[in-house]
Amino acid sequence: MTKVGIIGASGFTGAELLRLCADHPDLDVRFATGDTQVGARVAELYPSLLARWPDLVLQPFSPELVDDVDLVFLGLPHGASQAIVPQIIDRVAHVVDLSADFRLHDPALYPKWYGAEHQAPELLERFVYGLPELFHDEVAGAQHIAVPGCYPTAGSLALAPLVRAGLVSTEGLIVDAASGVSGAGRAAKPTTSFCAVDEDFMAYGLEGHRHTPELDQNLGATVRFTPHLVPMNRGILATCYARPTGATSTAELLAALREAYGDAPFVVVRTDSPNTKATLGANTAHVTALLDERTGYVVALCALDNLVKGASGQAIQCANLICGLDETFGLPSIGLMP
Repeated sequence: MTKVGIIGASGFTGAELLRLCADHPDLDVRFATGDTQVGARVAELYPSLLARWPDLVLQPFSPELVDDVDLVFLGLPHGASQAIVPQIIDRVAHVVDLSADFRLHDPALYPKWYGAEHQAPELLERFVYGLPELFHDEVAGAQHIAVPGCYPTAGSLALAPLVRAGLVSTEGLIVDAASGVSGAGRAAKPTTSFCAVDEDFMAYGLEGHRHTPELDQNLGATVRFTPHLVPMNRGILATCYARPTGATSTAELLAALREAYGDAPFVVVRTDSPNTKATLGANTAHVTALLDERTGYVVALCALDNLVKGASGQAIQCANLICGLDETFGLPSIGLMP
């Protein structure tokens, strides 16, 4: 068994890690921290976890906790991992960080997109960007993982095979994506209360969302990214637009997706439009692409569950790979319907 700890288990991604670890054949959770909820049982915060975690209590963080585990998941807010990782990275074999703190290769991007200098830029090169469908060998050979953001996962899975095949230009890429409210985190905010989001649909981050440089990095492009908030709990649907580099067809675009994801257990290539409900609760992304002959645009779409393939499920997929396990262990591939 692989002994694991979860630092930052009181939020949605932490709870999702616990849900997925509950039925995992190899991951044995030894501790969970939650500094804002110290002393609370996780089952008090999330009754859905009662069947597996009736007595697990959230502890305060201390570096010594990691000495007795093999792998640590960090489910912390953006910025918090930069202070903790230097304290633990040489005390534990593997760190899997779900925040944005070690995703970007260039430390100069952090002040622009996250509003502060990176506190540990010397550690960035020790993390591998954890999107297995695009960087499988790098992930499998890594020691530490930076789990991608939910929006970049969706946009990159839709577009990267088409970019890599030379079918679409890296100039003028557009990603419009809509996410459920859980993507904003567990903390109460005026803009994400029930009354604020119910019967509403809005775009945000219009002057530049912090996930934009991840998309640029993954696609080797300058991407125009616009996120939207929709009144549902989970899910992301990314609709992406690109200009073809030459003559192409819907059949050729779909063939490129099928070739790219032929061995990927968690990507389904569809000929119809992907929908978020089909991915609910699963670590599976549904993708498609088509040529709009009237306008000349290539349209590529991806649907996924932002808390599973967009966060905690992807973290466990990466953990499986770096621990030498089958990447599918403990991860559902079938969504909940209805």
